[in-house]
Amino acid sequence: MFTTLLGFITAFTLTYLAIPAIIRIAREKKLYDRPNERSAHEEPTPSLGGIAIFAGVVCGIILWAPVQTFGMLQYVLAAMVIIFLIGIKDDLVPLSPTKKLLGQIMAALILVYKSHVKITSLYGVFWVYELPELASFALSIVAIIGIVNAFNLIDGINGLAGSIGLLACVSLGCWFFAVDRLELAVLAFSLAGALTAFLKYNFSPARIFMGDTGAMLIGLVCAVLGIKFVEINREVPADLPLHFRSAPAIAIAVLILPVFDTLRVITNRLMSGKSPFYPDRTHIHHMLLDAGLTHMQATAVLVVINVLIIAWVVALNFWGTTVLLLLELGFALAFSFWLRWLVRRRNDIRTA
Repeated sequence: MFTTLLGFITAFTLTYLAIPAIIRIAREKKLYDRPNERSAHEEPTPSLGGIAIFAGVVCGIILWAPVQTFGMLQYVLAAMVIIFLIGIKDDLVPLSPTKKLLGQIMAALILVYKSHVKITSLYGVFWVYELPELASFALSIVAIIGIVNAFNLIDGINGLAGSIGLLACVSLGCWFFAVDRLELAVLAFSLAGALTAFLKYNFSPARIFMGDTGAMLIGLVCAVLGIKFVEINREVPADLPLHFRSAPAIAIAVLILPVFDTLRVITNRLMSGKSPFYPDRTHIHHMLLDAGLTHMQATAVLVVINVLIIAWVVALNFWGTTVLLLLELGFALAFSFWLRWLVRRRNDIRTA
C-alpha cells in the first residue's frame, strides 16, 4: 500500500514543482504551440509538459518499485525513454510520421520481446482463444503502437488526455494492487500522480500542454497496463471476485475513447481517400466543441461516459467478451452518430 502511495506522491510532487519552471523557460525561449486552423486554443501555449510528466513517473518507479520485481520494469523504462526522445524531438521540431513510427516500433519491440507484454489469448473473440506465437507477437506490437497513437490523437482539448489517462491508471492500478502485482501498481500510480499534478496546469485556461511527449508516454503506459491486465487476469483463480470472465472487454472499456475515436477517424479518412495521418477536426472532442460545449465541459462529458461504460462492463462481465465488445461498439457508434447529428442541426440553425 505504502509503495504505491509513495510512487503517487513522488511523481505528483516532482511534476508539480517542475512545470512552473518549464513554463517559464518555454516562454523565455519562445517554445510555443502556436494556434492554427485546427487548434482548439487561441493563445500561444508551451507544449513541453510531457517533460515534467516523464520525470515524475520515472522517479516514482525507480524509487518505489519493489526490487525483487523490478526486472520487468527496467524494459518498460527503456521503452519510455525512446518514446520520450521521439516525443520531445517532435514537440520542438516536427518529426515525419515515418520516423515517429519507427521509434514507436522500437519501443513496442522492447516491451513485447523483453518485458513479455503480449496478448496471448482473445478469450473466444472470433472463436479464437490461444494465439500462435507469431500472431501474438504481431498483434501485441500493433496494439501497443495503436494505443500510443490513440492517446496522441485525443490530446486536442484541455484536460482530456490527462483525465482519461488518470482514469485508466487509477482503475487498473487498483486491480494490480489487489492481486499483489505491486510493480505494475507503482507504474500505474506513478503516472496517476504525475497526471494529477499536470492537470492542475492544463485545465482551462491551460498554462501548458503535454505535447506528443506526454500523450505518447500515457499511451505507452496504458498499453502496458491494459495488456498485462488481460494476461494476469488469466492467472487469478476463477472463483475469486478479482477474476473477470471478459477481461479484454474491460480493458477496451477503460480505453474506449482513444481506441474507438482513433479507429473511427482513420476509417473515415481512408473512406474519403485521404491518408490516415491527414490532420482534421473530426474527432469526438472537436464535435463536442462544435456542439457548443467548452473544453472542460467536453472533457467532463467524455470522462463521465467512460466511467459509466467501465461500470456496466464490469457489472456484466459474465456476459462474455464478444457480447460486451459488440455492445461497446454499438454504444460508441450510436453516440458518435448522435453527436454528428447534433452538430449538423446546430449549424443548420445558425445558417437559418
